[in-house]
Amino acid sequence: MASRPVFIPDLAGQALVSTRTLDFQWFAGLSLSQKQKSIGALHQAAHALPGIDKVLEVSSKSTEPLGAALSAFNLSFTHSLLGHSLSVECAFQGSKVFEQGGPFTDIYAMTSREAKRDERLRASGRLTGFDFANVQWPLEPQTGFYDWLYISALKHRTDLADQLSEYSAFTDIEFNPQKSINCQAYSVALFASLQQRNHLEQATESPAAFLRYLASRPVVSARQDDLAQGRLF
Repeated sequence: MASRPVFIPDLAGQALVSTRTLDFQWFAGLSLSQKQKSIGALHQAAHALPGIDKVLEVSSKSTEPLGAALSAFNLSFTHSLLGHSLSVECAFQGSKVFEQGGPFTDIYAMTSREAKRDERLRASGRLTGFDFANVQWPLEPQTGFYDWLYISALKHRTDLADQLSEYSAFTDIEFNPQKSINCQAYSVALFASLQQRNHLEQATESPAAFLRYLASRPVVSARQDDLAQGRLF
C-alpha cells in the first residue's frame, strides 16, 4: 500500500484547491507499466470520493497525452527577456538561489533531465530564494514561485488549458510530500480553479498580484492546511 494526494479544484470555497490523501495498492518497480498500474489504483480510490469523475495524472507517466504534455519536464514557454523557449522544470531549477551560488541561468538551455541532475543544485548550500527574469521570489509561500512559473506557462497553451474542465481531480504518482514541496498536479488544480472562477487574469497580472492573491486565500495542499489550523481570513 502507498499514500498519495489527490488535488481537487475548489470552485466555491475559501481555498482554491482541496487536497485528499488516499491509500491505494502500490505496484513496485521502475517500469512504465508498473507506474501506470499504480496510477490506475490511485485513480480507482479517487473515484470513491464524492463528486470525482475523471481524474488526470499529470506526469510523464500518464496514460493520457494531455497529462504527459502537462508534465513540467515537457511544458515549455518563451519569456521575452530570455528570447528562447525553456521548460518549466529548467526555469525552476535554473532560478534557484543558494547561500553559495545561483541563479545558474545556463540551466535554462539544458534539457529538463539535465537540469534536474545538475550537481550545483546540491553543492551550493541552503536554498535562500529564487531569481527569474530579474524578479526575486522568497521561499514563502512555499509553492508560490513554482506555481507562478507553471501557471504562466500554461496560460499560453490554451490547447491544453481548455481541456482541464473535463477533469475533476489531478494526481502526480511521483510526488511524495514527505520528500518534495512543489507538485505539478497541484499547480494544474490551482490553474483550473482560477480559470473556472474567472480569476486567472486578475491573479496572474504580475508576480506581485499573484502573491497578493495567494495571501488572501487559505492553502490546502499536501504539506499545508490553513483551514485545519484555523487560519483566519
